[in-house]
Amino acid sequence: MTKIKTSINRRSFLKSTALAGGGIMIGFNWLLYSNSEKVSSEQIPEDWFKLNAYLKIAKDGTVTILAPNPEFGQNVKTSMPMIIADELDIDWSNVVVEQAPFNTDLYTRQFAGGSQSIRQGWNALRMAGATARQMLINAAAQSWKIPASEITTEAGILKHSSGKTATYGEMAGAASKMEVPETIDLKKVENFSIISTSKKNVELPALVSGKPLFGLDYKVEGMKYATIAHPPAFGLKLKSIDDSKARNMPGVTDIFTIDVYNEGYELNIFDTVTYNKLAVVVGDSTWQVMQAKKALDLEWEAFEGYTEKMNVFGNKSERIVPPGLENTEEHWRKMEERSKEPGTLKRKDGDPETAFKNASKVIESTYTAPFLAHNAMEPINFFADVTEDKAILAGPLQAPQFTEQTVAARLGIDKENIEIIMTRMGGGFGRRAYSHELLEAAIISQKIKSPVKLFYSREADMTYGIYRPAYHLKFRAALDKNNNLTAYHIKGGGIPESPIHENRFPAGAVDNYLAEAWELDSNITIGAFRAPRSNFMGASEQAFLDEVAIAAGKDPIDFRIELFEKAKNNPVGKDNDYDAERYMGVLKLVRQKSHWDSPQINVHRGVAAYYCHNSYVAHVVDLKIENGKPVFDKIYSAVDCGIVINKDAAKNMIEGAITDGLGNVMFGKLTFKEGVPQSSNFHNYKMIRIDEAPKDMEIHFVENGEDPTGLGEPPFPPIFAAFTNAYSRAKNKRFYHHPILEEV
Repeated sequence: MTKIKTSINRRSFLKSTALAGGGIMIGFNWLLYSNSEKVSSEQIPEDWFKLNAYLKIAKDGTVTILAPNPEFGQNVKTSMPMIIADELDIDWSNVVVEQAPFNTDLYTRQFAGGSQSIRQGWNALRMAGATARQMLINAAAQSWKIPASEITTEAGILKHSSGKTATYGEMAGAASKMEVPETIDLKKVENFSIISTSKKNVELPALVSGKPLFGLDYKVEGMKYATIAHPPAFGLKLKSIDDSKARNMPGVTDIFTIDVYNEGYELNIFDTVTYNKLAVVVGDSTWQVMQAKKALDLEWEAFEGYTEKMNVFGNKSERIVPPGLENTEEHWRKMEERSKEPGTLKRKDGDPETAFKNASKVIESTYTAPFLAHNAMEPINFFADVTEDKAILAGPLQAPQFTEQTVAARLGIDKENIEIIMTRMGGGFGRRAYSHELLEAAIISQKIKSPVKLFYSREADMTYGIYRPAYHLKFRAALDKNNNLTAYHIKGGGIPESPIHENRFPAGAVDNYLAEAWELDSNITIGAFRAPRSNFMGASEQAFLDEVAIAAGKDPIDFRIELFEKAKNNPVGKDNDYDAERYMGVLKLVRQKSHWDSPQINVHRGVAAYYCHNSYVAHVVDLKIENGKPVFDKIYSAVDCGIVINKDAAKNMIEGAITDGLGNVMFGKLTFKEGVPQSSNFHNYKMIRIDEAPKDMEIHFVENGEDPTGLGEPPFPPIFAAFTNAYSRAKNKRFYHHPILEEV
C-alpha cells in the first residue's frame, strides 16, 4: 500500500463534520495533495488549504459525492466519484453524484479541457475516500473495543472475525467525532474493485428519458428569447440598421445593437472578439425572433485593422487583426510563400545542414489542412438574468472560471454577485471554452431588464468564427547509405498560429534535428479544437514518417521502434517530452493485436502513433475500397493512459475520437471567399455519416499501473495519419492535403 499524509504542519487536506440527523461529511481539497508534493509546506499559501469538495455518508448508508467539473460527454461526473468510492470501499449502487456549484473561490480547476481532470484529481480523490474509510474503521474499533487493524470493509460493511458487523451508515455518526488520521494507506492497484471496471453514466436515466439537463432546457417563468445578427464576412462591421419591418412583426419586443467588449478591454485566454458590434432581436419565442432577424435591413462596412490587447494569467501581449476580406486561395498562396522563408528557430540538435548535404537520400513533403468548424450538436445558447446588482447565468460552458472576471468587468457587477449554473453540454470539442455567448446574453438581459435565453442557429454558429486554424507543414528527412535517418527538419505555420510542438518525437531520436515555426495574421478567429495543434501535428508527422519508412525500405512499425530505441538508449537533447518505452509499448501492442505481420488480401493497412496530453495512442486502420470509396474493415487501437478508471466510458471516448477524426480527415473543410465562410450548415459542411463510420473497433489498454493521464484528446491526432497511410496504400499514391477524399 501507499502511505500518504492528510496534513502538512497542522494544516489539513481534510476535515470532518457531523451531519444533522446522523452521518459524516468529509471536506477535502480537490488538488492540494498533488500540488503539495512539488513544493515545501512553507511555500504553500493558506488559501490552498480551503476545503472545496466533499463526500457525505448518511445514516442510511447512502454516499453522496460532489463532482465539480463541467460534463460534456467525457464522463468525469461518473469516473471521478468512482475513484473515491473504490478507496472508500462502498457499494456503487449506494452512491449518489451531485454537480458541484460553480465557485472560483473554492475550486482551482473547475474546467473541462486539456484531458486533465482525472490526472489532476487522482491523488486527492483517493485520499478522501481512504480517509473516510479509515475513520469509519476507527469508529467501529472504538465501539467494539477491538484493534482497528482487525476490522475489514467490503461494499459499505465493517466486519470483524468475531462476527460483528455494521453498515457505514450505522457508524457514520460516530466516525464524525473521530480525529482525521495523520496518515492513511491507499489501496494497491490489484485490490481495486470499482476502478478499472465499467459503470454506467450516472446521468444515463435522465439522458434516455429526456430530463432537462442541457443549456437549451433551462427556462424560467417570463423569460424572453434573443438571437443576434453578425456581419456576413470576416473583415466587415455593422454600419447601420433599419428595423422598421421587423419591429412590427408578431412577438417582437425589442431590437437594438450591443458592443460585446468595451474599448480597451484586455482579453483573457478564452475571450474572443469575432464581431464586436451585433444586432439583437428579442421576442417571445425562438421562431418569432428568427423571422424578425430575417426582416432586418442591415448595412455593413469594411473595418480598419486594429490590435487586440491580451492579458493571459498576467502575461500581456497584443494580437494584430488585419483589415480585408480574406480568401482561401490567397491563404494557401501566402502560406506557401511564407514557408520558403526562415522561420523562428524552436529547436536545433546537431548539425542538420551538414547532414542534409551529405545525405544519400532526402525525402521532402508538404502537408496542409483547412479551417474546421467545431459543430457541437447542441446549438450555442446561454441564459441570463441580470438585475442591478446580481447576475444569474446558466448554460453549457467548459471554462466558467475564466469567464467570471470577464462578466464582472463588462457588467460592472462584483464577482461575488455573479452566479454561473453549469448545465450539461451537448458537445464541446473546445468550442464551449469561449465565453462570448454568455457575455452577449448577460448584456442583453441587463439592457432589457428581463431574463433572456440567447440562442444561435446552426448557420450563425458555423459562420461566427472560433475555428480550428488552417495549417501548412513542410518536412525533410535525410537517409544515409544504410537507410538510417540522420536528419529531420520541420517547418510549420498556419493562419493565424503554428502547430509546432518542437520537443515531441522524433526530437530526441535523431542526431540532427531542426524545428522552425511561423504565423500569418488573420481577422478570422480561431480557438481550441480537440487536441489543439496536436491534431494536425500528429496527422502530418505520422504520415510523413510513413513516407520515410517506405523510402528506407523498412516496415513502418519497425522504423518507428528503431527510432524509439535510439531515444530510449541514447537520447538527443534534454527537453524531449515523451517516454520512449511507453511510446514503443503502444506500437508493440497494436502490432500484436492487429496481427500486423499477417496482412489480409485486399485489405490496406495504415499505422500511426502519437503522444499528447500525457498519453500514448497507436491505431491500425484496415480498409477496403468498395465502389471507389473507403470502407473500414476494422480499426485496432492500443492506448497507454495509465490506470483506466471506467473501461466502457474509456472505450466510448476512443471510439468517438476515432470516428470524429476520420470524419475530419476525409471530409472536414471550411473555406472563405471575400471573407464569407462557404459553409453554413450540414448541407454544405460534410460530417461523417453512420454508414461511413467504422463498423468494428478493437481497443486495448496497456496495463502498467501508472497514474491515470488524459484520454479525451490523445486518440484523436493519430487516427488522421493512420487513415492517410492506409488510404495511400490503397490508392498507391501519397495524399498530402486535407480533406483527403476531396483531393481524390
